[in-house]
Amino acid sequence: QIAVRAGFLGFAFGCGLLLSAGRSAWRHLGWYMCSLSLFHYSEYLVTAINNPRSLSLDSFLLNHSFEYNLAALSSWVEFTLEKLLFPELKQITWLSTVGLLMVIFGDCLRKAAMLTAGSNFNHIVQNEKSDTHTLVTSGVYGWFRHPSYVGWFYWSIGTQVLLCNPICVVGYALASWRFFRERIEEEEITLIHFFGEEYLEYKRKVPSGLPFIKGVKVEL
Repeated sequence: QIAVRAGFLGFAFGCGLLLSAGRSAWRHLGWYMCSLSLFHYSEYLVTAINNPRSLSLDSFLLNHSFEYNLAALSSWVEFTLEKLLFPELKQITWLSTVGLLMVIFGDCLRKAAMLTAGSNFNHIVQNEKSDTHTLVTSGVYGWFRHPSYVGWFYWSIGTQVLLCNPICVVGYALASWRFFRERIEEEEITLIHFFGEEYLEYKRKVPSGLPFIKGVKVEL
C-alpha cells in the first residue's frame, strides 16, 4: 500500500509537471498538482528520516480526516465550475504566482520544523512523555512556537490562491484557523504537563506564529 500511494503521488507530480511545462490554460492546475503531491510525499519521507518508529501508511496524511478530504474535493469542484463558467478568472498569473510562493514558503517552513524537531516530531499529539522527548526551542522554533502549523496554514491557503478559488480561499482560511486554534490549545496543555515552567517561559517569549492565536491560557 505504501508503494501504491507513493507511485500515485509520483504519477500526479509527473502529470503536474507536464501541465506546468506549457503555456496552456491548465498550467496553474499543474502547479497545484505538483505542490499537493510533493507535500504529501515529503510528509512521509521526512517522517522516515526523522522518526522511523512512528512511520506508517498514515504518514502520507492522504487520509488525514474526513474534513480534509472534503475540503480538497470542494476546491476541485470550485476550480472546475469556475474554469467552465469564468475561464478568465483562472488566468490571473500574478495571483497564482503569489499562491505558489505561499505554498513554497509554507511547505519549506513545515519541513524545516519537522527536521529541526527530529524524533520529537509526531503527526499525532502525544499524551505520554518519552525518555527522548525534549523541548525544542532552536531554529524555526525560535521564530514561532508552532512552525509546522504555521507552515501548513499558509500552505493550505496558498493552494487556493494558486488555483484562484475565491470561495475556498475564505473557507480554507477560516477552517484552518479554527482547526489550528483548537489543536494548539490541546497540544500546549500537554507540553505544559511535560515541561512545566520551561515551556511557560518559552511560551511567554515566542509567539504561536498564527494570527490571533495565543494558545492555551494559563491562570497565574
